[in-house]
Amino acid sequence: MATSWELKQAIEARLRDEEGTLRKDAPVRVALCYPSPYHVAMSSLGYQTIYREIHAHPTATAERAFLPDDPAAWRQSRTPLYTYESGLPVGHASIVAFSVAYEIELTGLMEVLDLSGLPILREERTDAHPLVVAGGPLTFSNPVPLAPFVDVVVMGESEEIIHDLLAAYESCGSRDELLAFLADRPGFWVPSLRRQVPAVAKAEDARLPARSQIVTPHTELRSMFLIEPERGCSRGCTYCVMRRTTNGGMRTVPPERVLELIPQSARKVGLVGAAVTDHPKLPALLRTLVDDGRQVGISSLRADRLNDEIVGLLAKSGARNLTTASDGASERLRDAIDRKTKEKNLLNVAQLTRKHGFAQLKLYLMVGLPGETQDDLDELIRFGTEISKIIPLAYGCSPFVAKRNTPMDGAPFEGIPEIEKKLAYLRRGFQGRVEIRATSARWAWVEYMMAQGDENAGLAAMDAWRGGGSFAAWKRAFRDRDVRPHAARRVEDGRLKLPTLAHWPTVRDDAPRRAGSAG
Repeated sequence: MATSWELKQAIEARLRDEEGTLRKDAPVRVALCYPSPYHVAMSSLGYQTIYREIHAHPTATAERAFLPDDPAAWRQSRTPLYTYESGLPVGHASIVAFSVAYEIELTGLMEVLDLSGLPILREERTDAHPLVVAGGPLTFSNPVPLAPFVDVVVMGESEEIIHDLLAAYESCGSRDELLAFLADRPGFWVPSLRRQVPAVAKAEDARLPARSQIVTPHTELRSMFLIEPERGCSRGCTYCVMRRTTNGGMRTVPPERVLELIPQSARKVGLVGAAVTDHPKLPALLRTLVDDGRQVGISSLRADRLNDEIVGLLAKSGARNLTTASDGASERLRDAIDRKTKEKNLLNVAQLTRKHGFAQLKLYLMVGLPGETQDDLDELIRFGTEISKIIPLAYGCSPFVAKRNTPMDGAPFEGIPEIEKKLAYLRRGFQGRVEIRATSARWAWVEYMMAQGDENAGLAAMDAWRGGGSFAAWKRAFRDRDVRPHAARRVEDGRLKLPTLAHWPTVRDDAPRRAGSAG
């Protein structure tokens, strides 16, 4: 087991390899925590943006802390979790702030609090403890399970309102005064004072684009500078939180602004956003970067926007695999969820990837959409086999999980056995010609229960974490806390009906999972 000295040496090695680390002495010290390990956190554009924004505040500094790769090593060595920049124990910070991306990271938040010597439940902390704050992508869908654990939730885009929080922290004389003040401010939710969750905040366009502050080789996107040429989306996919009705839809950043913010030293650039290929000037931006000899990656490639120029430029920049999404198993299902991707679009992408020498095409796919039938799966097998004759094909299959604040809010989870049977059917149908890379149906069900859950779901997550984090622990915790999915409506036979109660899964358990892991 690692010693405290070995844990410190590992952090110092990472710091030596970073470019852009910020350090500053200031009276308000924010421990900016990420409830997943370093290599995940440093690929988060939102996390890096808030790190920079806090440093820009005149009287505040941000110091990073992460869910350790091996929490047990910290616990057994009796080493309190501390920040990377100065070694400040997280429990000694003025504010402990979390960026939470998705539901199951809630257990990582608990782990970080526990390793920092802080009570996990909000009601057990006193004025002697730091203010505990949470924000991040989860606030766009369902932040309610966070309520038992945090004092304040920063809703939505926080580039501006993080400064409001810091100013209020300095000016208010007590915690009660601070919470009462924030509870009446747009963009803040104080669960102890308000049950109603407020609307998400929207940053002014002048603060765009979000971009990397620190570049490191120790991350999922190795040594890549990330920047967003657009924010939001103009499309109406019914399953997606970041659709055209969210914060005014898509907002584009002029290519000149994007280019002036990319350091000359950045030889790998990631263009990040919900709908990057919908940017009307993407080809010109991409061409400039590639002609400058940079390797470029793009998130959220849309099949109906890919053309010979874009695919050719990606190949020229060094990309070997191309990933886009079909989402529904059939064209009928894609139309039903307003995805708009046609077979002809996907065939065109397959032909372009072959033309430009890509090694593989990967398509994201949801399994278990409401109304999905065997006919839809048969269409998928037929069409996937057709594509595989053009280019090696892999499907990244995820069970459908309904999210709050979408038109499909409240749609039921199909069921673990049913999802597993469908995945097995697809594997048999493809007969090895197409690779199926499937995420766990069991952990998708856990995600669903949290995504559709309330404060009680958050308490169940705490019970599951304390119980070791296995699937059996989650199942038991949901049962003991009587957690039920959000009683919203669902579409059935063209009419809106209340969902029936789901059966508890009766499947084999698996090994205990590391806290903060999602599967």
